[in-house]
Amino acid sequence: MATSIVYYQGDLRTESTHLQSGESYITDAPTDNEGKAEAFSPTDLIATGLANCMLTIMGIIARRESLEIEGTKAEITKIMGRNPRCIHEIKIDFQFPTNYSDQHKKLLEDAALNCPVAKSLSADLIQTINFYY
Repeated sequence: MATSIVYYQGDLRTESTHLQSGESYITDAPTDNEGKAEAFSPTDLIATGLANCMLTIMGIIARRESLEIEGTKAEITKIMGRNPRCIHEIKIDFQFPTNYSDQHKKLLEDAALNCPVAKSLSADLIQTINFYY
C-alpha cells in the first residue's frame, strides 16, 4: 500500500497527503532556490524529520524506562552545500526539561543517534547532535 500522495500545485509548491491518516502539508522552495519560502522546503523536512525520528525513538526508550521527556525541545539548523546542491550538515540541539542518570542519558543518546532516519541518510551528511540536560 502506498504511504502518501504528492501533487504539484505550481509555482514550486507541492501538497502531500498521508494516506493512512489523511493529514496533509505543503512544501515551498526556499528563497535561495527560486522559491517564496512560505512553507517547509523538502530539505527542511529532511532535517526536521531527523529530529522527529530521534525524539520518537527516545520517547520509546523513555516509556520503557519510565522516564519523562515530554517538553524536550529540538532546535534544528540545516546547512546546504553548493556543489552539488545538497544538505551538507544537520545540527540538532536537544534541550531536555530535566536531568537523568548517566545510564539513562546514554540510553536516550544511543537511541537518537541510531534512529531509522539517521541510519538512512548518506554517510557524507554531517550530523552534529548535542544533548543538553
